[in-house]
Amino acid sequence: MSAAVSRFPSALASGQRRGGKEASSSRKREWAPRVWEGLDCFAWLRLLAVNRFAVSPSHWYIAGIISISSVMNFTLRCLLNGWLGPQVRHTPVRAPLFVIGHWRTGTTLLHELLIRDPQFGFPDMQDCFNPHHALLTHHFFKRYCRWMLPEKRPMDNMLFGWERPQEDEFALALMGLPSTYTDFAFPQQPHRDGVLDLSGLQPHERRRWKRLFLRFLQEVTVRTGKRLVLKSPPHTARIPLLLELFPEAQFLHIVRDPRVVFPSTVNLWKSLARHHGLQKPRWPNLEEKVFREFRVIYERLDEARPLLKPHQFHEIRYENLIANPMAELEQAYEKLALPGFDQARPHMEAYWQQNAGYETNKYHLSPEQEAEIIRRWGDIMQRYGY
Repeated sequence: MSAAVSRFPSALASGQRRGGKEASSSRKREWAPRVWEGLDCFAWLRLLAVNRFAVSPSHWYIAGIISISSVMNFTLRCLLNGWLGPQVRHTPVRAPLFVIGHWRTGTTLLHELLIRDPQFGFPDMQDCFNPHHALLTHHFFKRYCRWMLPEKRPMDNMLFGWERPQEDEFALALMGLPSTYTDFAFPQQPHRDGVLDLSGLQPHERRRWKRLFLRFLQEVTVRTGKRLVLKSPPHTARIPLLLELFPEAQFLHIVRDPRVVFPSTVNLWKSLARHHGLQKPRWPNLEEKVFREFRVIYERLDEARPLLKPHQFHEIRYENLIANPMAELEQAYEKLALPGFDQARPHMEAYWQQNAGYETNKYHLSPEQEAEIIRRWGDIMQRYGY
């Protein structure tokens, strides 16, 4: 069966593909900094130790670059703590609005639309890829280091830039917290269970996770001065823990046909391992990882629903968002009791129109793959009308 998706107006939605000369030009530039260059020396040593220092010989030079940058990151963190530490520690964080959903369901598109609302701030790529010193080096990187990034992401041609919105999960991984994102650093190694939903963490690890996550949000709040809208698929499986930090947090959940989500997620992890891994990108159990984590995400989400008040949670179908974006967003604002949609709407419409004419990647499932998706995820597909 073909799991193709029709055209839709979003340059930044998951799985997009841009045609013409610009796509050809963007494909020519393959190089980009490795995300692990944002680690500090202690987090880098822990990552190496947990994975038994199993860096492929062909990637030793990358490990050397990361080692050098990790010392610089630690030094800059010390400078930031000395200069801005008291201000950060005393900065309150308003309960965020979390955009949640499985990878490749349209969380990026939804996030991009919401941040057009002037009332919201958000973590950008500098915050998330340089979390140890972003508050200190924001202006320097945005002014002088644009050359370090490719114009588009390698996995889906998504626009890149230090000022672009980004997933805070990258920041948490680079701060040394347990994260499923470290799997693609060493795809051939066995990985720790209970990291996606944080159920495998010891009590002291949970306390540390909450402390560093709050610290990260305080730093972003110092920079933006606004209520934050965050986007990270792993948060879909962590709602009870997030409510411990922010009892009034709100969650906007987006779903998409799993027959599109599965191959797109497999492609995502392959691309991340290929471009950011420290081993040759062989991932023997990748499809099993995708099947397993999909169920973890939706089972934990269902367990968390009774904890949420009506104004704290709303769901959007990706297909409906694409068909009628402003109507879906207006309904979301109404259900979540968010003010200011009339003021935000022109900015959202302008973004939508500016990015019209793009086409999603098309994935083709074998009959065996489709049968396995239905067998493993059929109850969830039925629940959401797929």
